[in-house]
Amino acid sequence: MLALRRLCVARDPLTSAVRGLTSGARDSEVRLSHLRGDHRGIAEILMNRVHARNSLGKVFVNELSKALEELQHDANVRVVVIKSEVKGVFCAGADLKERAKMSNWEADDFVQKLRSLMNDIAALPVPTIAALDGYALGGGLELALACDLRVAASTAKMGLIETTRGLLPGAGGSQRLPRAVGLAVAKELIFTGRQIDGEQAVTIGLVNHAVPQIDHGDAAYQRALVLAQEILPQAPVAVKMAKLAINRGTEVDIASGMVIERLCYGQVIPTKDRLEGMAAFAEKRLPHFTGE
Repeated sequence: MLALRRLCVARDPLTSAVRGLTSGARDSEVRLSHLRGDHRGIAEILMNRVHARNSLGKVFVNELSKALEELQHDANVRVVVIKSEVKGVFCAGADLKERAKMSNWEADDFVQKLRSLMNDIAALPVPTIAALDGYALGGGLELALACDLRVAASTAKMGLIETTRGLLPGAGGSQRLPRAVGLAVAKELIFTGRQIDGEQAVTIGLVNHAVPQIDHGDAAYQRALVLAQEILPQAPVAVKMAKLAINRGTEVDIASGMVIERLCYGQVIPTKDRLEGMAAFAEKRLPHFTGE
């Protein structure tokens, strides 16, 4: 609880000393912010398409792509938190008003862009955490599934609802959901288009944590920051290589996965952080990792 109270100062970017420079104008649909002080190393992707509940429109997708590109090359970032600034919603999914104006070819091309966008989120070298403080439906849940970790308010609603619109998940949901919750459960959720809450989601392994919502409406975000704070002190190269080993290893048979693990392990052996970790253990102190 103490950690949660300390992190509450990060809520207001105008008055907080915690939040640092932000990329994007105040009226942008997606902005990138870097936290400071004890939270240095945490970057936030802030979604703020108020009038359309963060639905995945063209401008939104382009701005999110630019934020991801910036993060891809930022060596100072150790954890990324994706959150909504629209109360009660994480991301409502596809912008159906925009989609209705597209030809079949244009719709297919745009969904391919969404698929690439989700792949770009998954490919970020550092851990990513989705903070689900409200509705995460269709493409919104696919966005969360592309993250490494997910935290939800117990009252949040999520689901791949595409079959209720005559579609199927097209931005990675049909592939990532089974990997997260198992084949039979994923099929049931996709076939029925059912929505579940945070408590149900944590039970089936869809989210890592479910927390009671608070008056400010950002309980999942506050818990995501606590989780990010747990990752921050760890050796950056080791965390990156662990993510790579897990992601690539689960795509192949276990023997091939062992080879991938060995290659990733080989990347951390020559680092200064490995030597620092051993020295800290011998000297009975906390290590200070620099990412070198």
